[in-house]
Amino acid sequence: MKIGAANKKHVIVAGTLLAILVAVVIYDLAGSGTSSAAPPATSTTIARGKPGNKQVAQNSTDPTFHRLQLEESRKIKYEPGRNIFEMQAAPMPTPVADVRKPTPPPAFTPPPTPPPPPIPLKFYGFASKPGETKRIFLAEGDPQNSIVFIAKQGDIVDRRYRVLQIAANSVQIEDVLYSNKQTIPLTVR
Repeated sequence: MKIGAANKKHVIVAGTLLAILVAVVIYDLAGSGTSSAAPPATSTTIARGKPGNKQVAQNSTDPTFHRLQLEESRKIKYEPGRNIFEMQAAPMPTPVADVRKPTPPPAFTPPPTPPPPPIPLKFYGFASKPGETKRIFLAEGDPQNSIVFIAKQGDIVDRRYRVLQIAANSVQIEDVLYSNKQTIPLTVR
């Protein structure tokens, strides 16, 4: 096989490109290992404007994206006279002491307890047979649709009212829930 003039040029170009590729790979591999070279230079800027500002170091050769620094820079508001090209926090306002004396809250007074509700029973009379205890008739509700209870002394009516004492013209009843005693007179129906 003969190599012609055109093929010689292609072989030379391919060899040169191969040599450059080998040199780049060796350089890249040698650069990724540990070296005694100095770290990349950082540019330092000093925040100017107000006394007491801190020195802020920025790496101008670092191409990586720093999301936290971007978020912090978005929180800073522009103020006239501030250099927007330097990263610095706005100065904290000095707290002002409160000269007013705290007033104590008004004393809480609970509302008065309402009086217990009246007992809604009506006394219609009693029945007594010789040798038996005296029984009374009590009604609750309106006259047309009333509920009638028959009870003796000491009984509890409607799960709430206790019959304490039976007299000829009245009956004394206690509301068990509220400890309210009430005398109900005899009424004619």
